[in-house]
Amino acid sequence: MYSIKEVQIKSGLPASTLRYYEKEGILPEVGRDEGGRRVYTEKQIDWLRFVMAMKDTGMTIEEIKAYLELNAKGEATVHERRDLLVAHKKKVEEHMAQTQHNLEKIIQKIAYYDQVVMGKSFS
Repeated sequence: MYSIKEVQIKSGLPASTLRYYEKEGILPEVGRDEGGRRVYTEKQIDWLRFVMAMKDTGMTIEEIKAYLELNAKGEATVHERRDLLVAHKKKVEEHMAQTQHNLEKIIQKIAYYDQVVMGKSFS
């Protein structure tokens, strides 16, 4: 079991975000110790890492909640959960391709400036 402070350190998320995720049902079933302080399991930390990966790749809180609701319904929703993740993966891949394209433009501009700095001009 982990304290909220330990989860903050492990995840890099502030306590306010952890409490928000709990309030919104994104981080369900957070236990309490004898003093009423939140305690987290390894399974919850693994789930939190998954949530962070989804969030960091552009999945909205609403989409994460939808996934969680499907997950709570059990085996009958495996295909729907997979479809949701496949759709998200496609969006991430499209974003990555656009980012790669933009990076190439930036690299080209840096190469241009490198030439200018070295005294070679371009017409």
